[in-house]
Amino acid sequence: MRLGVLDVGSNTVHLLVVDAHRGAHPTPMHSEKSVLRLAEQLTKHGELSKSGEKALVDAVAMAKKAAAALECEEVMAFATSAVREAANSAKVLRKVRDETGIELRALSGPEEARMTFLAVRRWFGWSAGQLLVLDIGGGSLEVAMGIDEEPALAESLPLGAGRITRTRFSHDPPSRGELVATSAWLEEQLAPLARKVARSGKPDRVVATSKTFRSLARLTGAAPSADGPRVRRTLSDTALRQLIAFVSRMTAADLAELEGVSSSRAHQLVGGALVAQAAMRALSLHELEICPWALREGLILRRLDHSNGADDTAPGAWRSSSREQTDDSTPLDGDDALSARWRGGRDA
Repeated sequence: MRLGVLDVGSNTVHLLVVDAHRGAHPTPMHSEKSVLRLAEQLTKHGELSKSGEKALVDAVAMAKKAAAALECEEVMAFATSAVREAANSAKVLRKVRDETGIELRALSGPEEARMTFLAVRRWFGWSAGQLLVLDIGGGSLEVAMGIDEEPALAESLPLGAGRITRTRFSHDPPSRGELVATSAWLEEQLAPLARKVARSGKPDRVVATSKTFRSLARLTGAAPSADGPRVRRTLSDTALRQLIAFVSRMTAADLAELEGVSSSRAHQLVGGALVAQAAMRALSLHELEICPWALREGLILRRLDHSNGADDTAPGAWRSSSREQTDDSTPLDGDDALSARWRGGRDA
């Protein structure tokens, strides 16, 4: 089965196409991104701006065409913090559906944490024991912990790299005062989470995922992406501290020139590094292992769990149709074979 996953994040709209079936390793076939920075297009009233809406609709329409050209059987479309937190979120989601035929679902923070945890669990397997997983996005920080595929703890905090950059820094590079104040503030924000994690017991393996952590690991000496996903990559607290001392004195333009830093995310690298450092300190972590799988792969794996004869109408199962309608009441245009629908509730 060929699946398309459309991830509408705070910075980018990312289409990932994989070939996979239940019990198999999902094989990436195509990946493309549109840089929208939706989180920076919120009005003073917290609504996604008209220009932001248009950019989103256009990006989703382009992704749908690409998925059709690649002969995807289904497209699973979801949005994270930038869209779910917009005051006009429901209106934006309707507009995307009405103009593109794609049903875009806003994931909750805990759902993000659970699906990312599932991806990491499948990547490392049961031998990893009690897993603690950290994921820094543009708008939020997700933390999950547990010994099963469903984590016992799944938390989301509004401490994403982009959010910290927008709300805490007014200089490029950040001033010394901004760095010190932000670090102290992050410590306060993470204290309740640290207590929850401590009550959950000691992890056997601590893992980080997301572009932010991968970039930080690369800048501290981890293998480049060209070496493949199975090379062990880590990020230590000592290396991170030394890196922050270096990058915090650089402008976003200079950071974009560093190997492993994308131009679209360079401006929030320092903010993400401070969140990573604060999280490691709060949770008393000295080293993180980097996992190449994250939220998108978690959603793919959950979808495959409901394929090949499993109950596709189970809570959270993705439904996509090449018929003329997705259910008994919602008609589709004749060429809307890729209109995706997420049925169910709690689990993705």
